[in-house]
Amino acid sequence: MASDTKDVQQDILAKYDPESAYRTQLGRLAWVVTVIGISLTLFHIYTALRGPYVSLIQGTIHLGTALGLIFLLYPAKKSFLHKKGVPYYDILLAAAAMFANYYIVWHYERLTTKSIVLGFTTMDIIVATIGILLLLEATRRSVGLPIVVIAVLAMAYGLWGKGIPLFGHAGFDWSRLSTELFYGTDAIFGIPIQISSTYIFLFLFFGVMLTKSGIGQYFNDLAFRATGRFTGGTAKAAVTASALQGMISGSSVANTVGSGSFTIPMMKRSGFKPEFAAAAEASASTGGQIMPPIMGAAAFIMAEYTGVPYSEIMMIALIPALLYFAGVYMGIHFEARKHGIIGLPKEQLPPLRGLIKRLDLLLPLVVIVSLLLLGYTPTYAALWGIGSAYLVSFFHKETRMSLRELLKALEEGARTALAVIAACATAGIIVGIVVLTGLGGKIAGGILELAGGNFFLILFFTMIACIVLGMGLPTTANYVVTSTMAAPAMMEFGVPMIAAHMFVFYFGIVADITPPVCLAAYAGAGLAKANPMKAGMNAVKLAIAAFIIPYVFVYNPVLVLEGATVTTLLPPLLTAIVGMIGISGAIMGYFVGRTSIPQRLLLIVGGLLLVYPYHIEISLAGLVILCLVGMYQYRVGTGSRQQTGKGETGVDV
Repeated sequence: MASDTKDVQQDILAKYDPESAYRTQLGRLAWVVTVIGISLTLFHIYTALRGPYVSLIQGTIHLGTALGLIFLLYPAKKSFLHKKGVPYYDILLAAAAMFANYYIVWHYERLTTKSIVLGFTTMDIIVATIGILLLLEATRRSVGLPIVVIAVLAMAYGLWGKGIPLFGHAGFDWSRLSTELFYGTDAIFGIPIQISSTYIFLFLFFGVMLTKSGIGQYFNDLAFRATGRFTGGTAKAAVTASALQGMISGSSVANTVGSGSFTIPMMKRSGFKPEFAAAAEASASTGGQIMPPIMGAAAFIMAEYTGVPYSEIMMIALIPALLYFAGVYMGIHFEARKHGIIGLPKEQLPPLRGLIKRLDLLLPLVVIVSLLLLGYTPTYAALWGIGSAYLVSFFHKETRMSLRELLKALEEGARTALAVIAACATAGIIVGIVVLTGLGGKIAGGILELAGGNFFLILFFTMIACIVLGMGLPTTANYVVTSTMAAPAMMEFGVPMIAAHMFVFYFGIVADITPPVCLAAYAGAGLAKANPMKAGMNAVKLAIAAFIIPYVFVYNPVLVLEGATVTTLLPPLLTAIVGMIGISGAIMGYFVGRTSIPQRLLLIVGGLLLVYPYHIEISLAGLVILCLVGMYQYRVGTGSRQQTGKGETGVDV
């Protein structure tokens, strides 16, 4: 039965998540993949301990080895996925990709000194061309086609930009463009791959070690014990568990499938409709990428781009993340109240004594958060987190890792990182073109001109761009592109840098639950046997906070701790929470009771007045509107219950 469930999970992941569509029947080459994967992980642990090589060498070993694994693991077509063994041409492509990248290591001194003065040789240009083409093909296989199309269009712009009106430039020939992209440190081996090759990889491996140490299941048990007995408890527990597990996986789709295989059937059994159960899991899993302390891979790149230490990024992201999950939680509560769905009986919840006995499983998270807050580097924190996760696994018989399991974890750490590495490198092509041609400034100017100087329209156009790009690009690549091109337009209007970057970060993430290409919702629908589009629409309703909060912290940067004090932070935070309650009630069609259309409109107006940048008169007006609607519904509901003699059961929280 367990194997059947695992097969279903893998099939759904392969369908909706390109990075999970890898070969499982490698035949004779299985040991080769294992050795390369373990070697890649050990390389990162080694360089973390002794210090990384110079960025170009560190990046080429990181990328070249990953590309070799991608060609061995990911078939050219999904229809080839279940064929046994690896075809000869993929073995040749893997070798060629590794050679093209290691070529930089072998010729590092010449490529970075003499070639700059004397020019690159014909062989250098051929190797660069091969390296770029194989990177694009590996990215297509492991990440998807959209990001490859954007990268190809960017290169075409770099070659023939002279004839393009408004955004034109002098243009570059292929010899110049290819060598700039492949041998420079502003493109393929720019900041994204530099961050990926130092601590993103380690944090992804940390996530693997947390899973192996049993902390994922412990999160589920904690969540169900904490919230399972309340109204709509199964869905509330699913949200809590997925928020915690999302910090680990960093992938909306993978977390939806991993957690959803357990939580979605429970939600359906408790009375939630299949499409709502899928939406609850998808919206919670998507939010895991914005939930400190680990967040998604893009958050580490944000720290580098903005110059804000990651420990501060964690604190800055905390309030928006809590507002997001509060919104999802409220939506579930109102849906459960509307349909009379109560919590689980106490005997079905995990026993408290057992949870206390396993409290040590939280040690790795405590270690990593403490070290980050104390100001240690992410690399140092990740290393200690990995070590403590391995240590914790020995505390319990069921989580104790044998040598074989440890080697499997080392291999899985490399596999988990492949799609992120390819996405970072390909996003580097786009960024390299932007830097080389000055396109970023032109696009920022274009957004300003298109919006006619209207600040709200600038935010709106930026949101649309982030969501559209996010439908085809993974979160990391989306953030890299939009932070390069769209965030500067917002900063032109005086938006603090961190608020602008958080804005594009948020909207890139919610693309995973925004129809028509809402991959996390589709994955949840596959598990729930529900209509994918209905699941996507329900996910948007539940995650409505994600579409509002970024505007709130841009208009009121105190919510991202910009110049925040206790007295300046608490009032707008409290009004934002109350406002989200009103908006969520309107969207879900239930507040104190079922809402009519006029009541929904009033709740939306009142909620928006409360989330609007704090002014006591405006906030009071919004609060009065919500109170009036609530009191009216309460009086009508009380009268109805008195007439029918019916009440409600279950714990109402």
